Amino acid sequence: MSAIPDEAARPHWCEPQEWAARVKLAATYRVFHLMGWTELIFNHITLRVPGPEKHFLINPFGLAYDEIKASNLVKVDLDGQILSPSDYPINPAGFVIHSAIHAHMEDAHCVMHTHTTAGLAVACMESGLAYTNFYSAQLHGMVAYHDFEGITVHDEEKPRLLKSMGDHRLLILRNHGLLAHGTSLAHAFVLLWTLNRACEIQCVTDSMRGQTIPIDPAITARSTRDALQFSPAHGAGENVLAALIRRVERIDPSYKE
Repeated sequence: MSAIPDEAARPHWCEPQEWAARVKLAATYRVFHLMGWTELIFNHITLRVPGPEKHFLINPFGLAYDEIKASNLVKVDLDGQILSPSDYPINPAGFVIHSAIHAHMEDAHCVMHTHTTAGLAVACMESGLAYTNFYSAQLHGMVAYHDFEGITVHDEEKPRLLKSMGDHRLLILRNHGLLAHGTSLAHAFVLLWTLNRACEIQCVTDSMRGQTIPIDPAITARSTRDALQFSPAHGAGENVLAALIRRVERIDPSYKE
């Protein structure tokens, strides 16, 4: 099995439940590296720390995703105060977006934000996501949009971002990138994977000659209901993420340190 915490590696200052969350989050950062969903030392995956406080884990600002380990993830509160030993700061731009969602959406246990080429390309298009392929057809009514206001380092943008998102799980940040939040790491991952895959296909489709075939909204609604990767009966993404973590484990298990 993968992403099993090594109790011998757990620092004295970290409770077992938090350590388990750290190990799985670090593994997911390595999955993103494996898939090429990286942007130098930028972008973020955040995960709530188990417990009553709204604390969450975020990547240390200065490390690439393949350098992230369970022990060097940074625990912060909603004010951005660092609560765990760290040799690194956190990225203010990441904190503003992620803290807004963690603070105001009770079931947003994980938030993911990427600048993949395909995702950013679609975010730059006025028409946004096109419901013309197998993957976008599984996202009926799930995607919202937020207008670009510059680099997200200002708290004043938080209420507007939350208003834009509403009750949607996926947000296309116009001219910026993609964002997903889920009830777990795996849930957020399969949501973001599906959206990013839809963007990849759309970019290729738009580069070809010919007329794109639209999909009837009734079909996209049914496809979204039928999508196995979102279904609790089929693991709600846990089986998908676990398979990728096993691949990471075979390559480099140092994420568990």
